[in-house]
Amino acid sequence: MRILHTSDWHIGRTFHGHSTLEALRGVLDELIGQVREHEVDVVIVAGDVFDSATPAASCYTLLSDTLRGIADTGARVVVTSGNHDSAARLGFQAGLLRDGIHVLTDPDAVGAPLTIDDAHGPVHFYGIPYLEPALLRHKWEGVRTQAAVLGRAMDLVRSDLAARGGRSVAIAHCFAAGVEPTPHLERDIQQGGLDVVPLATFAGVDYTALGHIHGRQTLAEGVRYAGAPLHYSFGEGAKPRGSWLVDLDADGLAEVQWLDLPVPRRLVTLRGPFADILADEALAVNEDAWVCVEYTDALPEADPLRRLQQRFPFCAKVVHAPAAVRSGERRSYVERVRAARSDRELVEAFLSHVRDGQGATEREGEILDDLLDERVRQEAMA
Repeated sequence: MRILHTSDWHIGRTFHGHSTLEALRGVLDELIGQVREHEVDVVIVAGDVFDSATPAASCYTLLSDTLRGIADTGARVVVTSGNHDSAARLGFQAGLLRDGIHVLTDPDAVGAPLTIDDAHGPVHFYGIPYLEPALLRHKWEGVRTQAAVLGRAMDLVRSDLAARGGRSVAIAHCFAAGVEPTPHLERDIQQGGLDVVPLATFAGVDYTALGHIHGRQTLAEGVRYAGAPLHYSFGEGAKPRGSWLVDLDADGLAEVQWLDLPVPRRLVTLRGPFADILADEALAVNEDAWVCVEYTDALPEADPLRRLQQRFPFCAKVVHAPAAVRSGERRSYVERVRAARSDRELVEAFLSHVRDGQGATEREGEILDDLLDERVRQEAMA
């Protein structure tokens, strides 16, 4: 059986105020062509299909067009929900889709596989949607972290697989140990004190298709992240875009290879004095790229973005980054807030600011975690 592992489409995400919808449509059309060219049997989309829990109508149109395009090649499609998706809204669409397209968003069905047969027998696909510990405590006692909730889910998978036998694929959306997060993009996974998931959690299946990290990662031969099909931040600019092509034979995992996807517009970061960046003829090759400028002048420039866009029409971000910084200077409150990657860290930044460096006590931290979990639960039920 041949499987294409993709994830993190983030349909509807903007890039510094610019829509990415048409660029993503072009990339996903290329992905459909790869499915046809390589005679793929099953396409996996491992979560974060949408960028928002309430996507616009145009986002649903792109998703439907892409899923139909994949199904038209003869491949089956297995989609799970991620932390950016609304599992309820994504799951509602499942009943409206054609045969061969499977949307798995129900936590109660984690241990029940979708089984697809090939010449060597059954392959069991266990779709694990993004699991919020705060919403599962009443069902799974003692789960307070992502590590605990994914561990419980994989226990259900292994128990079911032991009874069924055969080959297996797990699909999950989480922050697994051994990978570096992409700054400012995966902050939700740590909201309310959620932690990383150990690699050993995914033992016992032939292949684990992970989503959430936006760059490709190989944690083990059979445990991988495919990353996002588009670059969604300048920090991702050097990372390739694509999917994993996974072959299973009669004994399990046989081969995995990478398939590149096209990059609609390059991302570059230019650093140096403001005047040099505007005047340097060698930088002309970047005039059709998405550009981030970090100018190193001691003083900030007036209206820098407009001036830079006169030369670089796709300049999307400007950062004043002076070359010299006073030694021993403490981070300002604004810098601490900008560096925060979760709501808990935002509160810690505030407490440290008003308490002259003293953050939350152990007891205060427990109360904060409970309050943040309660807010997540209320938002999910709204």
